Amino acid sequence: MSNESRPKLRTAEAAEYLTIGASTLEKLRAAGGGPAYCKVGKSVVYDPADLDAWLSGSRRTSTSVAA
Repeated sequence: MSNESRPKLRTAEAAEYLTIGASTLEKLRAAGGGPAYCKVGKSVVYDPADLDAWLSGSRRTSTSVAA
């Protein structure tokens, strides 16, 4: 299944995918520090490829490295 054909995830599903709480994902979205998302009508949806990219960009090798 290509990335384009993968279904988009709503906030609760995306949070589960990322293993974080939905409220945490909502706070990240409001602050501008979370993964890319799209608005479809009143719904917020996430592409799994964007979630993977955000996770990859969040990798750290030490706790002393500035975020």
